[in-house]
Parts: sequence; structure tokens; C-alpha cells
Amino acid sequence: MEAYNPERGPEPESWLELDEQERILLIETWHRVARIRLPNLTAHAALHVIVENQIALDLEPVVRAMDRLRKQGLTRHDAIHAIGSVVAEHLFGILKADQDDHAAASQARYYAAVERLTAVSWRRGEQ
Repeated sequence: MEAYNPERGPEPESWLELDEQERILLIETWHRVARIRLPNLTAHAALHVIVENQIALDLEPVVRAMDRLRKQGLTRHDAIHAIGSVVAEHLFGILKADQDDHAAASQARYYAAVERLTAVSWRRGEQ
């Protein structure tokens, strides 16, 4: 895989063959070429990678969310951002929580948040 385009999405097998740093670099390169300015390009790219990985791994809640968001009018790139906002909020919740949470419970909360996500809720900042 030589280039990334968030509107087309990578072929899952080729994407998963790359190492994480290569994936981040491809996404950073796309954003630089598109002249999209970001406060932290690497963090932004890492969130893209997480979402693309989940899609490539065919995680059903994420795949359903992508389909739903696209049908609700978001571009694929914006849908990645919407799902990425749920990822970021979930990670922030894990970091600020002072609890011994079980992985299954944490994952279930993430999946539930992804299932609730809509284009309208994302546009309003209501993840």
C-alpha cells in the first residue's frame, strides 16, 4: 500500500499487513498533501488508524456506525472523525477513571457509544 485516502478507505488485507507506524505515516502524508492543518497531526493520524484498523478487522459496531453515518450524509472522512471522537472520549474516560475496570465492560461501553453515534449527534458534539 503506497497511499491513503480516507474517502476510499484501504483494502483491509493490505492495511493490516502494514505496521502501525507505516499506517500513521500514510495518514499524516495524506493530511499534509491535502493541506489540512491540525494541532497535533500524529495524534489525529493515530485516531484515524484506530478507526481504520477496527473497520479492517470488521468490528461489527464500527462497521455499522460507518454505514449509518455515511447514509446520514457524512463523507467517509468525516465518519472516521465521528467514530474517532468516540474513541478519543472513551480513551479519555479510561485515563481519568480511577477504577479497576474489566476489559469486556470497557469494550461494551465503547461499542454502545459507537452504536448511539449519529451524524447529528457528532455535529452537535454529543458523543
